Amino acid sequence: MNNQFKSNTHLTDFGIRTGAIALALCAASLMPGYSKSEVEAATPRMKQTIPAEEVSESTSEYLGETITMRGEIEETNEYPNSFLIDDERFFGGENILVLNATGDVISLPQEDIDVQVTGEVREFQVAEIEREFDWDLDADYYVEYEGQPAIVATSIVLSPKPEEITENPRVYYGEDLSIEGEVSEEMGVNTFTLENDEFGGEDLLVLNAKTGEIVQDGDKVVVTGEVRPFIIADLEREYSLDWDLDMQRQLEAEYENQPVLVAEGIYPAAE
Repeated sequence: MNNQFKSNTHLTDFGIRTGAIALALCAASLMPGYSKSEVEAATPRMKQTIPAEEVSESTSEYLGETITMRGEIEETNEYPNSFLIDDERFFGGENILVLNATGDVISLPQEDIDVQVTGEVREFQVAEIEREFDWDLDADYYVEYEGQPAIVATSIVLSPKPEEITENPRVYYGEDLSIEGEVSEEMGVNTFTLENDEFGGEDLLVLNAKTGEIVQDGDKVVVTGEVRPFIIADLEREYSLDWDLDMQRQLEAEYENQPVLVAEGIYPAAE
């Protein structure tokens, strides 16, 4: 490993601010009033995230396109806050260089957490990137990436697993997140849970009061939104929930003061 990269044990040295572009575009693809053609023109590859391996193996197909990709940060470099991302679901897939052009510093609340990256796929050229972003790159270090695919990121969003949120919710309260998971139980028109893959763990409750998307048990989805404590009085005051008394009692008994993901957008997970 090149010593200019730091391992995941040092990732907590960075700060995080999530970009709004990926969330806004994902939400736009679900909003009424947008035609299918308008959505496809505005967000050509936003309906699904793309595995890192697919980008590395099909570079010519993606060059010049803005995509959204999900994966685990493998290595990170302090300046200009670049890192390598890998999709753990694809064993042996090549890492992709990500250049952080969001204007914010990256940080992870814990090690081994996934992120969702939105940005343009480019053929990495040190001189071109330096001119465009007024960065002073170490040419000797980046020489191995010259001519290779890279993503110039305009949005980097934390993407923990449902069980990571339910096990340590305070770390994620108030953060905009992008969560991939399987719908374990559709509890009502605006309420469902994402499955916790750990044995005996609590599923993650999702409040779907904004998107209008209908989900079914077993659907594999990506949900963007904010995690907050489940306090039923606050939620009922802020959203039109249409819960009957039995539903209120059930949710309050099971989830009071537990984390709830308030969905801003829902779209299919990558196959």
